[in-house]
Amino acid sequence: MEAKLYVGNLSYDTTEDELRSLFTQVGTVNEVALIKDRDTGSSKGFAFVTMNSQEEANKAIEQFNGQNLGNRALTVNIARPREERPRSNYDSNQRGGGGYRSNSNNRGGGGGNRRY
Repeated sequence: MEAKLYVGNLSYDTTEDELRSLFTQVGTVNEVALIKDRDTGSSKGFAFVTMNSQEEANKAIEQFNGQNLGNRALTVNIARPREERPRSNYDSNQRGGGGYRSNSNNRGGGGGNRRY
């Protein structure tokens, strides 16, 4: 059964290929997901590595937790399931504004905080 590992404290220059090469030393790597900022595309400094078995994942933790990669001591442990975050009061579907205003002077548009 596959086991997913959290790999943290990565240098922002670390690549998925480097992680795959490192973790392949202890077993079969099924997937490497380097987490990136959606706006800038730069690394967020952590990744998830999916190993082929729980035994290989345990070997990876023993071997690589605390090991230096890119002058940084790695944090390697079993990934926890993603927690559901409560929705904020600001729902993207309720942004307000943008509606059509029908009135005799045909200004249209409307919505938001604009004053006429």
